[in-house]
Amino acid sequence: MKEPVWKLDWNLLRTYMVIVQEGSITSAANRLSQTQPSISNALKRLEERLERKLIQRRPGRFELTKPGRLLFEESVEIFGTISRLTVLMRDVQEELSGHVRISMASHITSPIVDKALADFHASHPKVTFNIQVLTSRNVQRSVLQKDASFGLSLSMESNSRLNYTHLYREHFGFFCGPEHHLFGIEGVDISQLSNEPLVSFQSDQLSDALRSVALMRITEDMRGPVVGTSANLEEVKRMIINGLGIGPLPVHVVSRDIRDGLLWRLPPYDSRLIVDVDLVTNPRTHLSRAESGLIEQLIKATSNLSLTERTYG
Repeated sequence: MKEPVWKLDWNLLRTYMVIVQEGSITSAANRLSQTQPSISNALKRLEERLERKLIQRRPGRFELTKPGRLLFEESVEIFGTISRLTVLMRDVQEELSGHVRISMASHITSPIVDKALADFHASHPKVTFNIQVLTSRNVQRSVLQKDASFGLSLSMESNSRLNYTHLYREHFGFFCGPEHHLFGIEGVDISQLSNEPLVSFQSDQLSDALRSVALMRITEDMRGPVVGTSANLEEVKRMIINGLGIGPLPVHVVSRDIRDGLLWRLPPYDSRLIVDVDLVTNPRTHLSRAESGLIEQLIKATSNLSLTERTYG
């Protein structure tokens, strides 16, 4: 008689979760500092134990089966919950303390967020924070996997297992640096940008958070070579200022750089490049009082303002 499923080796589940996250046996082996044969053997043992094929692997193909997808989703849920047990057990004293982990896109610049964080710290000085900057897609992933208390990301295709609260709206514009031949020229026509080298964010894709920027590049026939990308706003801005190419930036975030003569606004001069920013939470995450308190403060601050008051640039 086989052992009951509940005696399943947790290390096999952990290894399987990393295989799926990395999308290959080789990458999983590198991440876990193990050999490829040991990772392949772990996957084989897990499939034999469950009597289910979990991953279809052929040259050039890595695809989860239906049982494989279900197991991955449940594994993420299990390990996320376990990793938070120590946080919840510490959260039993009168005075509010604890640790809040926030995942956010690098563009997040908003008086709403800044004031909520400042007010919360003033009221609860013993609460500590960790803020990690990720792409918007990875912000959602970290919240789903319970690596973060909550996330702040550019709006994109929603995940049915997450909740989204609209925080604010921002406008993007295209910019060039001081050494660019269009710097300082008023009334540039967008057709003049068609062959200009470009720099942009990694999420500047039709299927990602900056789809409005990607769509505009297509409709306006901006076919210049992409010479640089980054997930970090400061690095995209660095490349633009130093003349690697023209590129998109949130208008309200770079207003000081415009005043300081480091950036020059290029077309389009209208408001077609609209990007929304969301507060992302996981309803299946057991939040500490510190975490839920900051989330409530953010939602309350947002609900007290009209969309016009939450629109920048």
